[in-house]
Order: sequence, then structure tokens, then C-alpha cells
Amino acid sequence: QPLAKVNQQDPRLTEQFNLVFGGSEMCKAFSELNDPVDQLHRFKEQQAMRDAGDSEAQMLDIDYVEALEYGMPPACGLGYSERVFWSLEGIPAREGVPFPQLRNEVDETTKAIYADLEL
Repeated sequence: QPLAKVNQQDPRLTEQFNLVFGGSEMCKAFSELNDPVDQLHRFKEQQAMRDAGDSEAQMLDIDYVEALEYGMPPACGLGYSERVFWSLEGIPAREGVPFPQLRNEVDETTKAIYADLEL
């Protein structure tokens, strides 16, 4: 999970859990990673996987990394509502995305800060 915080006792693990019911993931919960350096490193790894053909890999989100640089307190995420709805309606999760990801043009200041990423 590229957005989850690493477990302090065992760095091979992340702080997350999934609730699975009838073979379907009903919810995913995790401690949010709030370290911008670690997050950028993970996004780069995920983007390389995506570029190699893994459509499930997370896209590099430089706006999110930049927001993390301003600071984010410890937080957690729990997503379940859309999964419950999709399972009740028999809709595959891939077809049930309510809002497509909207990408803005990256401004020149951000391009200069992250010049090595060729945004």
C-alpha cells in the first residue's frame, strides 16, 4: 500500500487492514503516510511499475507530495461505503469509480522544484 505508514516494530509491514467478506474486499483502512520524502520515493516506484504495464500501480501525484511538505498530522483512512454499494448492486469495483481522477497542468514552480522528475 503506497499510502500507508510503515509499521515501526517491523518495517516489512505497513499499518493497515482489509475486511474481506464473501471473497470481496469490503473496506480498507490504514495509517496515512505523512512523510513527503518517503511518499515521493514510493510514488516513483509505483510510477515505474505503472510505466512497465501495471495498471493497478499508483500514479505519481506530485501535488499530494507538495501538500505533505506543508505538514500533515497523523491520520488514518477508512473507505467502505462505495464497496458496500457496489457489492449490493453487483457492480465490479473497476466499473464503480464515482469520480475519475482529474489532473491539472503542473505549474512552472512545481516543475522547477521537482526538475529531476521531468513533469
